[in-house]
Amino acid sequence: MHRPSAPPNQPATGPSDASTPPFNAPAARRIRAALGMGAEHVAHTLRASYGLPYATADLVTAWERGTASPSSPELTALAAALWCSPGELIGRPRTLREHRVARGLPAEEVARGVGLELARYLRMEDGEGWRGTERQSAALARVLDLALPDFVAVTGREADLAELLRSAVGTRWQAYVRPVGKLVPLERRRLERALRRLHQDYQGQVVASLSWGGNSAARQSGDAGREFLDRIVEHFWAEAQP
Repeated sequence: MHRPSAPPNQPATGPSDASTPPFNAPAARRIRAALGMGAEHVAHTLRASYGLPYATADLVTAWERGTASPSSPELTALAAALWCSPGELIGRPRTLREHRVARGLPAEEVARGVGLELARYLRMEDGEGWRGTERQSAALARVLDLALPDFVAVTGREADLAELLRSAVGTRWQAYVRPVGKLVPLERRRLERALRRLHQDYQGQVVASLSWGGNSAARQSGDAGREFLDRIVEHFWAEAQP
């Protein structure tokens, strides 16, 4: 079996500015236990084979308990020590860097795949946000194997989508089919169905709140309506399923 290669060495004090991907602590603990490895065994492997001289059993335990999170290089090394892919140790990725790390791809490969200079791509990962063309965005989706919700989030369209959806459920949803469709490349019938159902669900809560007056049930309905709007994008993707 081919063992993953070691990542670049880290300084003895640990990385100070590396990004922190969303770490799935229960998965790390489960995989280690399934391998019959102790925390000290994992720490020793990280020190001896993967360039993390500061790794200790206490650090591994802190990662598994969720009191600390590994940086991207540390997560890559931990995955190698546990004989799994980085994606198995990551929660749902949200950012451009998190998706890349989850797939174990170097930045150079992604930059080359989407047709960007490495320095410009790294600026996008470091906070500038995705600035690629439509062609480059399509290439990004292929290289990172992005599902549509992830593609919308990574390319910075989620906030605009949420704003449109909140307007759609509060007024005539039909007027928002085209604007939403420009952000989300969905088949029109699916898009219309999702917007209609969102509108019905939200309006049902508004009507219930008005009919119940000022009692506690009305307040609960109002709270449910606000929570619905806060999670409007999540509800949209659930309704947009085939």
